[in-house]
Amino acid sequence: MAKEDYYELLQVARNASDSEIKKSYRRLAMKYHPDRNTGSSASEEKFKKINEAYEVLSDPKKRSAYDQFGHAGVDSSMGGGGGFGFSSENFSDIFSDVFGDIFGATGGRRKSRAQRGADLLYNLELSLEEAVAGTEAKIRVPTLVTCAQCGGSGAKKGSAPVTCPMCQGHGAIRMQQGFFAVQQTCPTCHGSGQQIKDPCRECHGQGRVQETRTLSVKVPAGVDTGDRIRLSGEGEAGESGGPPGDLYVEVQVKEHPIFTRDGANLYCEVPISFPTACLGGELDVPTLDGKVTLKIPPETQTGRLFRLRAKGVRPVRGGAVGDLLCRIKIETPVHLTKEQIELIQTLDASLSGGGSHHSPQEHGWFDGVKQFFDKLGL
Repeated sequence: MAKEDYYELLQVARNASDSEIKKSYRRLAMKYHPDRNTGSSASEEKFKKINEAYEVLSDPKKRSAYDQFGHAGVDSSMGGGGGFGFSSENFSDIFSDVFGDIFGATGGRRKSRAQRGADLLYNLELSLEEAVAGTEAKIRVPTLVTCAQCGGSGAKKGSAPVTCPMCQGHGAIRMQQGFFAVQQTCPTCHGSGQQIKDPCRECHGQGRVQETRTLSVKVPAGVDTGDRIRLSGEGEAGESGGPPGDLYVEVQVKEHPIFTRDGANLYCEVPISFPTACLGGELDVPTLDGKVTLKIPPETQTGRLFRLRAKGVRPVRGGAVGDLLCRIKIETPVHLTKEQIELIQTLDASLSGGGSHHSPQEHGWFDGVKQFFDKLGL
């Protein structure tokens, strides 16, 4: 029975490029692979023929001989009887092209031992005054640093890592049973392709040791809770000479006994006495850079806001300085004497005689309540 044409088997033209042949081969090999067609002898036979065709057409010398003399020009190079066999190069090519999509894009590539160090996060607590004005803080950070004894190689001083005997430096091992091939990371060297025979006594072959470092952090003025300061290269040391990671210092501003911050503005609650609310007056109000005198006009109500311009915070990312907003809270007198109670009763009787003239909000509210009850028929 005449053999099928190799170009027809791979479904490519006779003038197809190497990349076109390879692309078509990969597609057909995946389609007819026995593991995808369990129990199908036809698919297994087709898979064998496709591989035989690719064995010839992927080799420039064999392809030239096939183009000139047909199957007669390559039968001897295929083992005399025309059967198909894997060469080591052919197996590697098939595995990386076909099975690479299944087992991962890295295929048999050796993983570099040098790895970038991990980034670190440090929570820095600041007072409101420190966050607004800026400061320089000393922090202690536990981290992994390059072992000074071995310089990060993990090997004892005077020695060096050797080629892994399990994978011969490839970083992966291959196993094949019939047409099924599996490639996995070398369990001995974990993909690095190297093995440390004589580990460093200081780091036990890790190339890094634990250490607590003291660092100085310049905190810019205006930072707020959640802001991060990046210290490049101050994270964990990289593995096997890899670059270090970064350290991120995250700001946490502690609660303040007087002020509350909202962006660039500050808020504070200012308690005043009943007489001051009625008659007006002056009182000293604290700010972050000193005290100012706040004038309270007569008949001031609870909840009124007084704005002190530019007494807030200058944002760390730029912009105008915020304001300080003082919210008035009228304090009700407590622990009254008998005389004080009588005086307040006298005042209340006097104020009640004026009706809504002295208490417009109170009378307006009760008028609204009366109308509401009237609608409900109560």
